[in-house]
This record gives sequence, structure tokens and C-alpha cells, in this order.
Amino acid sequence: MRKPHRLECMYIDFDGFFASVEEQARPALRGRAIGVIPFEHATATIVIAANAKAKRYGVKTGTDVVEARRLCPEIALVPQSPDLYARAHHKLILEIESVLPIDVVCSIDELACTLKAEDQDDPHQLARRIKDRIRDRVGPYVTCSIGMAPNRHLAKIASDMNKPDGLTILYPDDLPGPLLDLELDDLPGIGRQMQRRLNAAGIWSLSDLWDTQPKQLRALWGNVNGERFWYALHGYAVQAEAAQKSMFGHGRVLPPDRRGYDDASDYSRLLTIKAARRMRRERFLARRFGLWLVMKDDRWSGEMPLAESNDDHSSLHALEQLWQRARASLPPGLRVVRVHVAHYDLVPEGHRQLDLLTPETHQSERWRKISAIIDQVNAKYAATVISQGVWAPPPGGYAGAKIAFSRIPDIEDGW
Repeated sequence: MRKPHRLECMYIDFDGFFASVEEQARPALRGRAIGVIPFEHATATIVIAANAKAKRYGVKTGTDVVEARRLCPEIALVPQSPDLYARAHHKLILEIESVLPIDVVCSIDELACTLKAEDQDDPHQLARRIKDRIRDRVGPYVTCSIGMAPNRHLAKIASDMNKPDGLTILYPDDLPGPLLDLELDDLPGIGRQMQRRLNAAGIWSLSDLWDTQPKQLRALWGNVNGERFWYALHGYAVQAEAAQKSMFGHGRVLPPDRRGYDDASDYSRLLTIKAARRMRRERFLARRFGLWLVMKDDRWSGEMPLAESNDDHSSLHALEQLWQRARASLPPGLRVVRVHVAHYDLVPEGHRQLDLLTPETHQSERWRKISAIIDQVNAKYAATVISQGVWAPPPGGYAGAKIAFSRIPDIEDGW
């Protein structure tokens, strides 16, 4: 396996992205501590993003609203604006692409690039160009932390070492030196369970981890990913394998005043249609559909088979049957805190196998064509002007276009 002797990868992580975009877009918020929350005026919820000033008070992702106000009485709690974050993401992508080609967009607030030869010679100048362009073309309140290293894994680690608005360069010849001050759980890929496994094997520090062997980590991980982790940590040219699409789903925490079964059913209906639309745009079919309900002290889930479909009618029919099961098995009056729907067991559209002799196939084809026509009309007007059944977005909108940390929202998600 090749081991680079120069910097080859740059990783960009936007600092407190959602809160920073709010601060840039809304002059009244500038200079204030900001926490982004799911719903306006909600008290029984958590902060889902915080800007740098809020973080200095101890407010971070996952802090509940009551605690956030205790830590920072002056904090501005702002309801989420997913469409704003999606527009900011695409603007930032364009600006960075004008400086350096992007290899992969890792999430809505993280991306990676391969360094060109001329940039390897002066990485500080490249970082200045990117930061200056973001400041001049997007605004000074949206900042990024940049990491550079011989591979993407180390560059991501570097991007977290000097936040906010930082730059960390891990030169191959300096390894492992700068890494030894980190904790095990500072490394991507090491969560609580993996840290317990490492500790049980006598690995308590970065120095211990560095001194392991590839096969040892493969055994601790239980698969080849442990060996890949070792080589990436040691600066080899290891690239993550492309992820395979496994599902199309949407989830939503319900507002406190809309947690009855009827409200949860209405939310799940919109989420189901939005997930089916995404599946059609990416040209997949699903063989199974699932519904998950989370209550304060209970959970319920169920699934239904689908006949390799992606039309709205098939998905909504499966959803209706699952709700009938849920209502029959759950006691009346429970409050649904979160609802999630998903299409899975996917196959590409071109792999569909039809039984042309059954009436169900002809009916399925009709609904598929109807869904395609609905998509065309809605795309023309950039809004949901036609839907199967009632289309009643919840107060505040954003059903299916909530904050997405790992998935880049499509423009259509906001329709």
C-alpha cells in the first residue's frame, strides 16, 4: 500500500454551520450566542446546533433548552431553517470549487479535496485563499476549520484539532507527534463501544493505539475496517469505500402540541410521500416499507412488503396498513414524540422484474405513471401543486426538509 510523503488531502469543516448561517443571514443575531432548535417557542426540546459564542458558554449540540438558558441567559434560540442551510451549502460549494476541485461532499457541512502539486508547496496560502473567498463572497460569520494531511482520514482529524476558524497541517514526517495529545474518542470511527473494546485490550491512549499492528485492530473491529483504520492512521493512502444506498426515509420529532395519533399519522403521510419522491429521483425501487413510532415510555415498529415500487399509492397503502396495526396494538391516548418512515431492500429501477400476467402489475404500472406525471407538474412550479390526497404541511413547514447532518437536502425537499 502506498504511503505518501507529502500532503495530499484537505478536509474542510464549517464551524457551527447551521447557527453560523443564521448569524450571517439575520443581522439582528450577529454577535450573539445562538442555538438552533427544532420548533419556535419549544421548551421541551434540545439545541441542535450552536455557534462559537454559545459554545464558549458550554452550550452544544444536544443541550436541552432549559440548560442552555441557564448556561447562557442571553442566548437567542432560533427555529431551524433547512432551506436556508441548503442554499448556503450550495453557495459554499461553488465558492470552494472556484479555488480547488472538490473530491467528495461528506455532509452538509464537511467536504474533502485532493491537493494539487502547487498547493502542496504552500498549504497555508491555499487555506488563506479559501477562507478569504468565503469571507468575501459569503460573509464573515460563516467560518471553516481546515485540516491537511497525507490522507482524508488524517485530514478530517486535523480539521477538528483547532476550532473554530483553524488550520492544522499534519505532515507525514511529523507523525504521530501531533496526534499523541488527542483522546481515543477524538478519532472518527471510535465511539463508546469501540473505546471499551480498545480499553479491554489494554489500549488507553493514542500512543498505545499507534503501537498496535494492523491485524490486531482488524480483530478488535471484527472486520477489515479495523485494518483500514490502522493504515489510515499511519498515513497510508487509504480511501473510504463508497457507501451503498440502503434506504430512503424521513423522520421528524413532533411539536409538543401535535403528538396525538392523528397528527402523527398526518406527519408520517407527508414524510412517506417525500421519501418516495426522493426514491424516484434517484431511480430506485423498494421491496419493503417500515414505520417507527417513539413515545415517551414506549416504542412501536412494523413493516410491510412492497412489490418493487416507488409510487406514492403503494407507499401510502403500506403506511395505512401499518397505522391500523399500530392503533390496534397501542393503548389510546399515547403521545407520539417521533415518527420515522423508510423504504428499504432497494433495487435499481432497471433491475425490476414484472409479472405481466397479473392484474396487480398493470395497476402498479398505472400508479407509477401517475406519480411520474405528478412529479413533472410539481417540478414545473417548484411546489407541491398536485398530491395524492390532502397535502397539509405542519406549522412551520419543513416536513422532510429538516436539518440533515449526513444527507444534503434536495431543493425538492422544501416543496
